[in-house]
Amino acid sequence: MEFNRKNVIVGQSGGPTAVINSSLMGIYKTAKERGANKVYGMLHGIQGLLERKVVDLQAQMPDDLALELLKRTPAAFLGSCRYRLPEVELHHPVYEQIFDYLNELEVGYFFYIGGNDSMDTIKKLYDYGQLIQSDISFMGVPKTIDNDLAVTDHTPGYGSAAKFIATMTKEVICDAMVYDIPIVTVIEIMGRNAGWLTAAAKLAQGEDCMGPDLIYLPEVAFDYDAFEEKVKEIMKHKKAVVIAVSEGIRVKDGRYVCELATSTPEFVDAFGHRALTGTARFLADSLAAKLGCKTRAIELSTLQRCASHMVSRVDITEAFQVGGAAVKAAFEGQSGQMIILKRVSDQPYICITDLYDVHKIANVEKKVPLEWINEEGNDVKEALIHYIKPLIQAELTPTMVDGLPRHLPLTKSPIQNQIARTV
Repeated sequence: MEFNRKNVIVGQSGGPTAVINSSLMGIYKTAKERGANKVYGMLHGIQGLLERKVVDLQAQMPDDLALELLKRTPAAFLGSCRYRLPEVELHHPVYEQIFDYLNELEVGYFFYIGGNDSMDTIKKLYDYGQLIQSDISFMGVPKTIDNDLAVTDHTPGYGSAAKFIATMTKEVICDAMVYDIPIVTVIEIMGRNAGWLTAAAKLAQGEDCMGPDLIYLPEVAFDYDAFEEKVKEIMKHKKAVVIAVSEGIRVKDGRYVCELATSTPEFVDAFGHRALTGTARFLADSLAAKLGCKTRAIELSTLQRCASHMVSRVDITEAFQVGGAAVKAAFEGQSGQMIILKRVSDQPYICITDLYDVHKIANVEKKVPLEWINEEGNDVKEALIHYIKPLIQAELTPTMVDGLPRHLPLTKSPIQNQIARTV
């Protein structure tokens, strides 16, 4: 299949990661190396594209130093969104608007870096493109700290978040043991329906640390009474108890544990995702009331996805690779696909990239296998640790200036704003 247009556009969507910009760098560098005329960036994803907000990435990254800073910059450099495209139908005004603007920009290749919801966007754009016989290639580039994308062995972003969570858990455990008094610390970790992130707390266990005493994932219904009894049992022989819980753990009737604490309406995004918070606080307060001991609630919150000072080198390298692989595949005629990672060896760890139909990935959630969770539902097994450990290996030192890491800022000069309005 021949393409007669050589411009590229890329966007970022959903929750950021510490390495999402490495994928952006991979797309940009590979596209330029393969002869792309222009590489445009959507500001705030597909929502920004609908508002005709784009920048010329060459103006943002004029030299190798800028690219290296971008690789070490947390959050989504181009900005993100949570915008749900409507169902596909011929002559739908939203799709006509998108494709008219892409044609105006002479775009031949469209890349979207994101998770489940972003792959839904790629699927719909590809399907509409097929309806109107567009020759634009649409490719998905995986990203999510939640590690819940189907088919791929894991997702870029997860390894660095897991490394941060394991590190923070070790340090919290050290802190919890300072005083010779009974104390329960509950660490709340991201994870709406999948417990991959919370499972990473188990990595804290080693020769120098006993690790968390209890771990609760969303894959298993949470029983508060059994939880309280287990904490009591542990406190008979330990004064400092540390517990890791996913923000999305639920009781048997399907309610999130955090919903037991409040009836206040919460923000719900375009994809119907309710903001979850307060799980650790509810459990810590309940234990304090029932057991009469000191408790602490710690929410790692957005720190899990933006700690670029603690990225895994494996993770940031793979993030770059999936971006480059997406460009290679698109320039060779592929479309409607997502790049996946395939683990071919554990020792030594080797992972390669491959392609998979985005229709079989979008809106499919990958959860922690039940066989990797213990029978009581309050810990994880060695097989899960074996799976995660290669993903957190090695480090990438930040570029330090005046004692702080230097990042690459997005600049919107009058010339770039003019491009966004008139190209």
